[in-house]
Amino acid sequence: MSSIRSTGGKADHALGSCLWRRGFRYRRRTRLVGKPDLVFATPRVVVFVDGDFWHGRGLDDRIAHGDFKRNADYWIPKLRRNIARDLEVTESLEQEGWKVIRLWESDVLQDVDAAADLIATTIASRERV
Repeated sequence: MSSIRSTGGKADHALGSCLWRRGFRYRRRTRLVGKPDLVFATPRVVVFVDGDFWHGRGLDDRIAHGDFKRNADYWIPKLRRNIARDLEVTESLEQEGWKVIRLWESDVLQDVDAAADLIATTIASRERV
C-alpha cells in the first residue's frame, strides 16, 4: 500500500478539467507542504479539495449524533489530528506567501462551476497586485 500514490479524486479532477477548459494552467504533484491538489505558481495560489469525512466536515455534529459506533477512540482523535494538520499546512503556506483555497469535496461535486469561479476570481485578484 505504501507504494500506491494518490492521483486525486473525482472532485479535484472535475475542478481541474473545468479550470483547464477556461484557460487556467496549473500543476499537480508538487513538493509543497501539504501536497495541494492544484498549484497556480505565478499568482501563488494553491487549492485543496478536502474530503468531507477525512478532513472532519461537521465532525462535532457527527459525534453528537453518534455516528462513530465502532472504534470511536481511534477515529475521533485521528480526524481531529487531520483538522489540526490542515490548519498548520494552511498557516505554513500563507507564511510563505501563498493564497490557500480549501474547498469541500461535496461542494465541488455539487457545483464545479462555482468552485472554478472562486478560484478564477482569486487568481485575478492576485495577478493585479
